[in-house]
This record gives sequence, C-alpha cells and structure tokens, in this order.
Amino acid sequence: MGPETGDDAAVWRIAPDRALVVTADFITPVVDDPRTWGRIAATNAASDIYAMGGRPILALNLVGWNTEELGLDMLSEVLAGAAETARAGAWVSVGGHSVEDPEPKFGLAVVGEVHPDRILTNAGLQVGEHLVLTKALGVGILTTAIKKEGGLPPEVYEAVVGSMGRLNDLASQAALAAGARGATDVTGFGLLGHLRRMIEASGVGAEIFPDSVPILPMAESQARANRVPSGSVDNLKWASEVLQAGDSPRYVQLLLADAQTSGGLLFGAQAGHARAAVDALLASGHQAAVVGRVTDEVGTIRLSHGQIE
Repeated sequence: MGPETGDDAAVWRIAPDRALVVTADFITPVVDDPRTWGRIAATNAASDIYAMGGRPILALNLVGWNTEELGLDMLSEVLAGAAETARAGAWVSVGGHSVEDPEPKFGLAVVGEVHPDRILTNAGLQVGEHLVLTKALGVGILTTAIKKEGGLPPEVYEAVVGSMGRLNDLASQAALAAGARGATDVTGFGLLGHLRRMIEASGVGAEIFPDSVPILPMAESQARANRVPSGSVDNLKWASEVLQAGDSPRYVQLLLADAQTSGGLLFGAQAGHARAAVDALLASGHQAAVVGRVTDEVGTIRLSHGQIE
C-alpha cells in the first residue's frame, strides 16, 4: 500500500502472513512540560500504525533542537517521555537522528507489523456501516488556548493531555474485533477532513450526527467564541466542498473540523459490532461513540440532527 488513497502508513508484504507498516510523524510543542510533550509525540506517531490495524515494534527518534537556547537536559526529558510511551506500547526505541533547528520539533519514524488479511485502510468503508470515533474532539482548539495567557483550568488541561497521551492500541483492537476494514486516525485534517479522504477512497458517502460526537470540556465554548486555530478553519474550508451542513451552526462545523494532535481512530463496522466496540472502549476509559453511518450518497458528508438509530 502506497500513496494512492492517502492512507496513514505504507505497508509492504514480506511474507504470506506478515507485512511491515511504516510511518513517520513529528510535531512542535503542544504543552510546556518536555516529558509530557515526548509522550504525546510518541503516541501521535504510533497512531498511524494502529490506524492500519498493526502493532508498533520499532521506532527511531526524530529531533529538531535549538541546543543553544534549550540545552540538552530538556531534550533528555523529551526522550524520556517518548521512552515511557514505547514501554507502554511494547515497542523499542533505538536511537534516531537530530538536527539543529531554531524551533523545536520531535517525533518518530515507526515500524510495525500487520497480517496482510487484517489491514485497515482508508478505502475500506462499506454502505450501511456505523461510524465509531474513539476519542473526543477539541484538542486543536484547547492546545491553542494552552498557549494563551491564563491557559486552561487544571481539570481541562488534564483532560486534554490525557486524551493526547492515550495510545490507540485498544481502539485498533476494538476495530479489528468489530470486523472493520475501513479506518483512519483523526489528526491534522480533523474529523471532517479525514472522513472526506475516507469516503472518496471508499466510493461512499457519510452522515454525521454532531449531537453524538464527544467533545472535550471547554472546546465548545472556545469554538462559540471563535477562538479556533487557523488550521481548523482551513480544514473546514476544504471539507465544505463535500459538506451538506444544513442548519448546523458554524461553531459545530469548526469543532468537527478541528485539527487534532494524537486524536482517536475513526472506523466503520456493522451496527451491532460498532455498539459492542464502543461499550468495550467506554469500559476501558475511552470517550468513544457511534457518531454516524456510511451512506450511498457518494462523495458527500451530511450533518443531521438527533442521534443515529
């Protein structure tokens, strides 16, 4: 699997029952604490492996660092945070590469493995499936607020950091157990942007019920006040080309297009299996929900009132 459908990672079959999944991702700081940033960046990079139905086995650190201003002790904290996530996800981090950079950046190149018959892909959605989202939205809006004077209340900050630091391993397992074939992770393009890529690759449409979409605390009030990062605004502009929003307010659309760092998975499954996946994820502490369904309105995303039946 290569770039044809804009999938989350490259996949290369090396044996009849084994394929490698390869990805790379890095981010600028989203929080002040370097160890926390390291954990989030590692979680974010590994997410592409989980979105393909795989499991990470090996990672290389990617570092852009302003040594003169930041020093190496802070970098050690970033790397320590990434190592904590590697232990939690049962993969090995073995060195990597660094360059001098006036703006710090950190991420990983990650190698995983997957059975060729169990690959999740952007192009795998089927008409009639229900759509499951495994994490709440609002990360982009709230990480922008973190950088403003005053920041966020402690409980909101902890909710945001906790969401970004949660691995998508259990979400990937839930998708596979539900019989999903179509999945992606919701990151920089937001829910609407990533869903657009999925419906175009799958040759289907989608209906989303905004009232069912989990939202992180304070994100809605920030969106109502139009305190939204430019990336999320750009996402909505692009998604609007296929969006039938009806009378959904603009702040709702912005929340659905909000650019996420280390977001959850979005996958399709038959109704009963989708509900079972959500129940299992809720029991493990995820803010998961059935948020919509796959339709035959090819190339269209429709927003509807109420909740999916």
